[in-house]
Amino acid sequence: MDLNTVVELRDARRRGTWRPGDAWLGGGTYLFSEPQPHIRRLIDLGRMGWEPVRLTPAGDLEIAATCTIAQLSCFARALDRPAAPLFEQCCRAFLASWKIWHMATVGGNLCNGLPAGPMISLTAALDGVCTLLSQDGAVRRLPVADFVTGAGVKDLGPGELLRSIVLPARALERRTAFRQASLYGLGRSGALLVGTRDPLDGELALTVTASTVRPIRLRFALPPNAEAVREAVAYGVRPEEYYDDVHGLPDWRRHMTFRFAEEIRRELAEETGR
Repeated sequence: MDLNTVVELRDARRRGTWRPGDAWLGGGTYLFSEPQPHIRRLIDLGRMGWEPVRLTPAGDLEIAATCTIAQLSCFARALDRPAAPLFEQCCRAFLASWKIWHMATVGGNLCNGLPAGPMISLTAALDGVCTLLSQDGAVRRLPVADFVTGAGVKDLGPGELLRSIVLPARALERRTAFRQASLYGLGRSGALLVGTRDPLDGELALTVTASTVRPIRLRFALPPNAEAVREAVAYGVRPEEYYDDVHGLPDWRRHMTFRFAEEIRRELAEETGR
């Protein structure tokens, strides 16, 4: 897409005043996919030099907003943690070509805030925390599950920048279970659920995405039975929170959410012999 309203491309390393019509440019796979008549200037993050993904001394995983899907996938293949398989599963949930994989960024996926964003699913399920930088230099930290508040709606102020997402070390030690459904092969996710099981206290957490307009997290301090999971989904997801678009009707998304929630419960219970 030729963005013919853009009059300037500015390097993000050059500090300047944020003004109406500005937009951060990461991979650009969304910005250049459709007309953006409101954009006048692109602020390019490509030369910021942020390390794409790294393990911190404390064992947390820090993912830069500019980390591409390909870079994250490559890193996760060598990650020796129980939660490592979830990274590749979520990367593969993209409706994306090889070219998109090498350009699309983790931060861009979160900042689009689309229900089917698999990086939202991944980072929300692993207790990810966003680091946000404002134009005045203030730093704000917000859980991913609270960052995306609706379909395409984010808790992001004018000019505020998503710098990175941190996944805590303890979350990387969890066993995971993944379920995803689309209406057709290679289609956008209509339902994507992730379950995790904490090896220390046995807590089971269920993260509902794609079928809902925002990520919804359900936690069970004790191993739940089928009825407990069913009730948690029934009361934890309001009817109006099921997404409705060409990729799935709300009734179908709701049905798949209940089905996957029970499958995940059984899978994670079997791993612990319960």
